[in-house]
Amino acid sequence: MKQVLFYTRNQCGLCEDAKITLKLLQDELGFETIEIDIEETDELTERFGLMIPVVELDGEILQYGQIDYFTLSKRLHEKTR
Repeated sequence: MKQVLFYTRNQCGLCEDAKITLKLLQDELGFETIEIDIEETDELTERFGLMIPVVELDGEILQYGQIDYFTLSKRLHEKTR
């Protein structure tokens, strides 16, 4: 099963919206979502601070910032099929 990394932080409205989108796509495509709080390490905060939320699969960032269903769906379909 593919693992999608979802970089997020507390009190992030875009992250909450993205989480809903990921859940819909997870039900459809059957991947595992691993949620990672970037505030747990300085390295992650420095790397993703201005980009979150970030959706990554196999080391490739599929989408970040404003996550939309159609773009992310297309990218995930390409990577998980």
